Amino acid sequence: MPVLKHILILGTLILGTGELTLAQTFSSQRAEFKLEEVASGLSNPWSLAFLPDGSMLVTERAGRLRIIRNGELDPIPIEGTPELVASAEGGLLDLLLHPDFADNQTLFLSYAHQNSEGMTTRVVRSRFVDGHLQDTGVIFEALPRYSSSNHFAGRLVMDAEGFIYVSVGDRLERDQAQDTADDAGGVHRITQDGEPAPGNPGLGNNAINDTLFTWGQRNPQGMTVHPSTGEVWTHEHGPQGGDELNILRGGTNYGWPEISYGIADSGELITPYTHREGMAQPLYYWNPSIAPSGMAFYTGTLFPGWRGDLFIGALKMRRLVRLRILNGVVIEAEDLLTDLGQRIRDVRMGPEGALWILTDSKKGMVYRLAPTYE
Repeated sequence: MPVLKHILILGTLILGTGELTLAQTFSSQRAEFKLEEVASGLSNPWSLAFLPDGSMLVTERAGRLRIIRNGELDPIPIEGTPELVASAEGGLLDLLLHPDFADNQTLFLSYAHQNSEGMTTRVVRSRFVDGHLQDTGVIFEALPRYSSSNHFAGRLVMDAEGFIYVSVGDRLERDQAQDTADDAGGVHRITQDGEPAPGNPGLGNNAINDTLFTWGQRNPQGMTVHPSTGEVWTHEHGPQGGDELNILRGGTNYGWPEISYGIADSGELITPYTHREGMAQPLYYWNPSIAPSGMAFYTGTLFPGWRGDLFIGALKMRRLVRLRILNGVVIEAEDLLTDLGQRIRDVRMGPEGALWILTDSKKGMVYRLAPTYE
């Protein structure tokens, strides 16, 4: 892949630390952009959403929901977040605004929950009224629960029909991703009330849980809706190698752990197969792993050269990946922000046409990628 060049115009870029004193200009294959620091001091921020009034909500994995107004992070967290467990990969995760949020103030949150039976992924519906959450109720809970504090997934998107997609990791129980009577290791499709969505493959089939839409997925931490086709795209963490990018098709088995392009962290072979009949191939995969998290299609007008490209954050490889896809084939792959030295947790399209990213650390940041001419 091409090496990213950076051009200093103001201040000093401290390589490998992620510290930016002033906005910098970067040159990529198809655009030049500057990186602006919007907020700092967030504890492992996980998700970002833009409110109609121009402010932003940010989830922190530790369990706090924060608001940024006029470019300033409110030091007081928003009240009313659900009871959760913040352990390893678990905590307060994704945030999804209802498309009619301006009228109904409704939003959805995913998070890790614990009781005497173990931990799981939950989703609540709530209303953000007068600066706090109210009318909060659980609409989804993955069962059974497990003892592991990892592979919760937790990404949320809503399609054009108003159905919500919820990703659930395999909870470090590999074989459960192939068990369609278990909620782990797949993507679920539900109504806004938490009922199974009409047309789900498990309806009328006792062998498949009725909210399951797809299965055979290890830990899908990125999910977005294609702006033209309306299809839901996901990416997922492979083991050591084999991170995947997929387009969701209802009733499809994506193969984990029966097929994989990766191996176990110990170096042992998980499976000798990369292909098996009845199991889907990824649209694209990474080897070695980049540990993808968060993604968004660029749909704005500020960067004409990026329009239609897919942007993916990378945790392990600490970069922002740009993919250009034509007829289901990746024809360009470019690594951006490699000198930032930060784990990129989330990527969002801003309503003004810029790209926004969250960095995953105990001193997490909100950055805006903007045109150099602004």
